[in-house]
Amino acid sequence: MPQANPSIEAGTNAPALSGATPHEIPGAKYGWLSRLRSYFLYDPLIWFYTLGMGLLAIPSGFFDRDGTILHWFSFAWSWLIMKTIFSPVKVIGLDKIDTSKPHVYAVNHASALDIPVLYVYLPFQFRIAFKKELLAYPVVGWHLKRSGQVCIDQQNPSHSISSIRAALKGLKAGLPLVIFPEGGRTNDGHIKPFLAGAFFLAIKGQVDIVPVALAGTYELLPMDTYHIKSRPLEMRVGDPISTAGLTLRDLEAVSGRVHQAVEDLYYAPGQASA
Repeated sequence: MPQANPSIEAGTNAPALSGATPHEIPGAKYGWLSRLRSYFLYDPLIWFYTLGMGLLAIPSGFFDRDGTILHWFSFAWSWLIMKTIFSPVKVIGLDKIDTSKPHVYAVNHASALDIPVLYVYLPFQFRIAFKKELLAYPVVGWHLKRSGQVCIDQQNPSHSISSIRAALKGLKAGLPLVIFPEGGRTNDGHIKPFLAGAFFLAIKGQVDIVPVALAGTYELLPMDTYHIKSRPLEMRVGDPISTAGLTLRDLEAVSGRVHQAVEDLYYAPGQASA
C-alpha cells in the first residue's frame, strides 16, 4: 500500500497516487488469455443474463406490488454474474449490523459490477438511488423504474421530488436504501469527495448511515474497458453513524464523517490487495 498522504481537497487520509491502484494484487498478470476469456465468455454471458432476466422480469413486474419479485430477479441476475466471473467476495463487518432495521448504506462506487456484489451479499431487500441517465438503457432502465428504485436527476433535482418522497416513505416503513455518495464511478480507483445532499434522506428519516467499502471491484473492472480481471473482492461494512437529532444543517458534517469512515475501510489492507 502507498504511504498515507492527507488530501487537502477532501480532508481525508487517502494514500498518495502512484502507479498502482489501491487494491492491485502484487505480481498479478492479466494477459491475452484473460482478455480472451473476458471478451468471448464473461462479457457475452453478462449481456445474455441482462437481456434474458430483464425480459423475464417484465410480465412479473405487473403483479409485483412491493418490489419483492423484481428484487429476486435482480438477485438472480447478480448471482449469475458473480458465479460467472470467478471473483469470490469476503464480507467483513455485516454481522455487527442489525439488518432488521432500515439503514442508509453509503457505498463507494468503483465499478459497473458493484451492484451485483451488493445484490448477492446484502441479505435483504433494498432500494438503490441511481442517476437518471441509466433510464436510457434498454431493459435496465425499465427494470429500475418499475422496481421502485430511487431516480435522482442531478441536473434538475426538483424532478426527483416524487422519487425522493417514495424513498423516504420506504425508509420509514423499514425498507433500506443503498446510495453511492460520490455521484458516479471513480476513474482511478480512489475515493472521491461525497455529495453532501446524498445524505438528505438519512437525516430526514432519522436512520443510521452504514459505511460500506467495496475493495477490489475497481481492479476487477475499471471504467472504459470490458476486460474483467477475475480476482478476490471484499465488502467491508463499518459501524453505523447515527443521524438522531440532526437536521439538514448538519449535512456537510455528516458527509465528512461518512466519507472518512468509508476511506478508513477502503484503504485498510486485506485480502483484496494481498
